[in-house]
Amino acid sequence: MATDLNNHIQSIRLVDTHEHMRRENDWVDNGPDILQDLFGNYVPADLITAGATPQAMQDLMNPSKDIVQRFDAIRDAWEATQFTGYGEAVSIVAKNIYELDELTGQGIADAQDKVKDIRTKGKRLEILRDIANLDHIQTDDFSWNCAPDMSGPEFFLYDLSWANFCNGNIDTKAINAETGIEVTDLATLRNSIESIFAKHAPCAIAVKSQHAYNRTLNWTERTDTEASKALDKVLTKPSEEIDVDTRICLGDWCWARGVEQTIEHNLPFKIHTGYYAGNNRMPVSRIPAGNMCALFSRYLDAKFVLMHIAYPYNDELVALAKHYRNIYVDFCWAWSIDPYSSRDFLRRCIHAVPSNKLFAFGGDTGWPTSAMAYAIQARREIQRALEAEIDEGYLTEKQAMEFATRFMNTNQYECFDIHGTRENIAKAA
Repeated sequence: MATDLNNHIQSIRLVDTHEHMRRENDWVDNGPDILQDLFGNYVPADLITAGATPQAMQDLMNPSKDIVQRFDAIRDAWEATQFTGYGEAVSIVAKNIYELDELTGQGIADAQDKVKDIRTKGKRLEILRDIANLDHIQTDDFSWNCAPDMSGPEFFLYDLSWANFCNGNIDTKAINAETGIEVTDLATLRNSIESIFAKHAPCAIAVKSQHAYNRTLNWTERTDTEASKALDKVLTKPSEEIDVDTRICLGDWCWARGVEQTIEHNLPFKIHTGYYAGNNRMPVSRIPAGNMCALFSRYLDAKFVLMHIAYPYNDELVALAKHYRNIYVDFCWAWSIDPYSSRDFLRRCIHAVPSNKLFAFGGDTGWPTSAMAYAIQARREIQRALEAEIDEGYLTEKQAMEFATRFMNTNQYECFDIHGTRENIAKAA
């Protein structure tokens, strides 16, 4: 039975702070068939862990092969996976987009014709805005350019990517093409960084880096002399001869310069913390958010958005967000990684972290159907967490509803300059 809390959570225009949403032309012209759509989000990782073979996974994503055979090859792994957060999202897409209450090879094959109805111009926006009830989405498309997305300029906002700089990867050709600056030393590198921000920050909603996939999150302040020596090696030696310490030294310096620019341009800095997508390659010592304490202390005027609840280092993140004034906690992707832990983490945050430091959602997906599913999943888990708070006497229903509004919408508008960014995008468009 629907409650006032349930109705309220469903009605909130949920701010989506993190996607890798592919563009309109990709969705229309190069989008998925039904199996690619159902299983093309994060569930392949669980299927592989459950024992799906490499060939079966390759065939699953091959639209030229028979749908029934493709599904049957991963059926056992799917049955072992269907109750994980990733698996639940597959079922949500199946039900809400393809009207499938259960997955069978023939049922999926029979529903394939529905793909042509959803992969049409404007449907991407409709799924996200009208079905998922999202206020807007913030997309990391791994680039500096945050030009207006004409399929929905006010809805599709973009992050300025900083991962390559944090990794100490200096693409001199790309920098020259973007800024007209030839990077030959530290001074010209600094100038190019400032130029990239001057050009793209006005239309950016944030800066984003996921360099935790390639190096430790541990940050050390680097002098110009240290960074200059590292840059000289990067500019003069073949890539395969650059050692890890050199890359990290230069990456730390560039990371800090990026943080300084976010302060100047009033942009939050989003950082991937915690869990890796995929399989069999996660060195856990890299990923705790606590590795960055020196950075947080050094730049107290920055806004650090720590993503994915640093899973599985959730408890450490509670302490960080409670202690540091410049840290925000983003639940993006977390609801699908581990719904139960995310629900528990939200309740811990309610009782330890100021409520204005929490962001509810980001799907971290490429297709609109997956983002829709993850948004539905997030609303369900938020409701369960707040109902438990009410049942145990911690919150009244009114207080829970007020918290939901702040968590799902108001906090994001207070942290990100959404109105100003939209105004700049309108001018640029």
